Amino acid sequence: MVDLGAAREVRRADDPEGGDEAERADRVDVRMPLLAVAAWLAGLAAAFLPPAALAAAGAAVVGVAVAVARRRGHTTTVASVVLVALAVGGAAGVRAEQVRTNVVADLAAERAAVTVTGTVVADPRPVEGRFADRVLTRMEVREVTGRGTTTRLRTRVLVLGDQPWADVRLGATVRTRGRLDTAEGGDLAAVVLAGEPTVLAEPGPWWRGADAVRRSIREAVDHRPPAQAALVPALVTGDDQLLATEVEEDFRTTGLTHLLAVSGTNLTLVVGFLLLIARWCGARGRVMYAVGAAGIVGFVLLARTEPSVLRAAVMGSVALLALGVHALQRGFRALGVAVVVLLLVQPGLATSAGFALSVLATAGILVLAPVWRDAMARWLPRWVAEAVAVPLAAQLACTPVVAALSGEVSLVAVAANLVVAPAVGPATVLGLAAGLVGLVWAPAGSLLGTGAGWCVGWIVAVADRGADLPTAAVGWGTGPAALVVLSVGCVLLALGLRRVLARPVPALLVLAGLALAVLVRPPTPGWPTDDWVVAMCDVGQGDALVLRSGPAEAVVVDAGPDPGPVDRCLDDLGVDRVPLVVLTHFHADHVDGLAGVLGGRSVGAVESTSVLDPAGGVAEARAAAAVAGLPVGVAAYGVTRRVGDVTLQTLWPQPGRAATGPEGESANDASVVLLAEVQGVRVLLTGDLEPPGQAALSRALPGLRVDVLKLPHHGSRYQDLTFLVSLGADVVLVSVGEDNDYGHPAEEVLDPLAEAGAEVLRTDEDGDVLVRVTEDGVATRARG
Repeated sequence: MVDLGAAREVRRADDPEGGDEAERADRVDVRMPLLAVAAWLAGLAAAFLPPAALAAAGAAVVGVAVAVARRRGHTTTVASVVLVALAVGGAAGVRAEQVRTNVVADLAAERAAVTVTGTVVADPRPVEGRFADRVLTRMEVREVTGRGTTTRLRTRVLVLGDQPWADVRLGATVRTRGRLDTAEGGDLAAVVLAGEPTVLAEPGPWWRGADAVRRSIREAVDHRPPAQAALVPALVTGDDQLLATEVEEDFRTTGLTHLLAVSGTNLTLVVGFLLLIARWCGARGRVMYAVGAAGIVGFVLLARTEPSVLRAAVMGSVALLALGVHALQRGFRALGVAVVVLLLVQPGLATSAGFALSVLATAGILVLAPVWRDAMARWLPRWVAEAVAVPLAAQLACTPVVAALSGEVSLVAVAANLVVAPAVGPATVLGLAAGLVGLVWAPAGSLLGTGAGWCVGWIVAVADRGADLPTAAVGWGTGPAALVVLSVGCVLLALGLRRVLARPVPALLVLAGLALAVLVRPPTPGWPTDDWVVAMCDVGQGDALVLRSGPAEAVVVDAGPDPGPVDRCLDDLGVDRVPLVVLTHFHADHVDGLAGVLGGRSVGAVESTSVLDPAGGVAEARAAAAVAGLPVGVAAYGVTRRVGDVTLQTLWPQPGRAATGPEGESANDASVVLLAEVQGVRVLLTGDLEPPGQAALSRALPGLRVDVLKLPHHGSRYQDLTFLVSLGADVVLVSVGEDNDYGHPAEEVLDPLAEAGAEVLRTDEDGDVLVRVTEDGVATRARG
């Protein structure tokens, strides 16, 4: 894939005597990459083949290798490949056997009650549980007592505990009682349903120092807007717990997800900055290597010693080694060594998507970026050519894996990465500096944090605007055939793109075509149908329902989390006039897109619930409505009215209901619930109504039947299923974001509704959905 012929010819012409030497320096030694491929294939085989098949495959490989060595004479290379493959496969098998057959795994199979002592090896993370919020963390068990026997060992378990576990710090030694259960993770011996933790020893000074810096980074930016305050820690240390779901979705759509996790780029920026300071201070030679090594160790401690961080550290080190002269040769050798070492230490990385993305991105930058840069440098400034070539190479190399994970191909990823690139370095360095300086003087740390916030503000804006483009990403299948086609297409593109980029006219024509594809949504024949009455818009993790009240006119119920998707949906439906907007409650995933409904349309009124909770959502909705010259009124309880072809009755909340408890907790069960009728189709729109409200409706309206049900709270598992099934809906609409962190929708809710005869449609799988009136009754059409 590397075509350096043109560069060699130029080098020979400029320096005939030195040409051969330069060519030898640039010639790629494929032996280490070959060892890396062998190690990777062995790791995959060990993960997916049973022991007998793995042994047979190993014997076959040895036989083929011997035959090749005799025929071709590459005895040393072939022997090395076989040795590495057997080593990785053997290590994977031994590791799996150790996890599967130790004392903890045996006790887990018996669901035994135990006492475990060990070290916390991952930051506790709150998660939503079925009946209460829980905390997940990982522990390396050193001692387990169960069935009357105490055993000392070293194995890892997943801990599922209550809120006190949220205060346990990484590196602490703890003891807890609990019940074991079996684990599915390849490196986990069991799951511990844990009781209260008893801290036996606090983390060591290195972990305490890293925690102090992480905390200082968060404090340095906590005065910035929420998206900026969440993104700076994520960018610097991978601390993404404060990131909102809609921000993560925008970054995924625009191909910027790698900025939300620790990557080799982070390490390269941080260590590169340290090396630059060291050089300014006069350091040279071995001192520079010592500074680089210290920077790598410090980065790992700061970002945590999890496999993904160690992988990122190694890949970042590869990038640093590839800098300077003979970059291709040094980089390829370093990449091959890195892959082999990582797989020997952690064979499970062979099946890790993050590992695949890191290796492919690094390989793409090493192989493709220099060729494309040199091609574009014929008619562009070299720095511009390099700025375009690097993200383009990384994105193309990773596209098949990204498509397998997300089911889509981003069309704006290269442009988005190119536009945000100038802000990533300053944001990372300023964020780290803010944390370090903040330890000494908080005001100075906040000042640096403001600078980091400005930088990430640009990144958030690019992700937000990019995700709102009409065709920011296209759906792609995740089946074998679809991925093979995509992979072949990427290989062909990699082989042929140099010729296109080498000349300005073809390159600009391709760029114009891509821009047109992104900016202009391709028409969907027959969308919308003439007989549609209800539409559910795909707005991600949020709600936006549309009731057709006349030609080019509709009642809109909720607006989703962003203006762009709901605006796009209404445009596609041909809605120019909105006589009424109803916001069921004031959570962001229902009101933050209001500007998208109001902009460029004639809107009659905006109404919502009488419970003004949370305050931030209320302010957001009122501000957006005020721009259009409209107040936010209250949907009157019990009133039936006609809006064009739509009849509406407000069933909930009852008068006198007030906010109770912490801010935001009263909002869901105070959702406006509407019973609508459009051309004879009865529709129940439930917002995020919780089980108590559902039960109250069931008592107040016994025997209520509808044709269409908007499932409450995005299909959350907290439902009054008896009430929902009793409605007898033919169609159930679930407005939910793809790959959301809440576990929505819950299968235990969808299955009973489907078994009762309802057609269940969900935006994360079906996209925009229409409910139609036909001669045979209610029908649907989806645009996934």
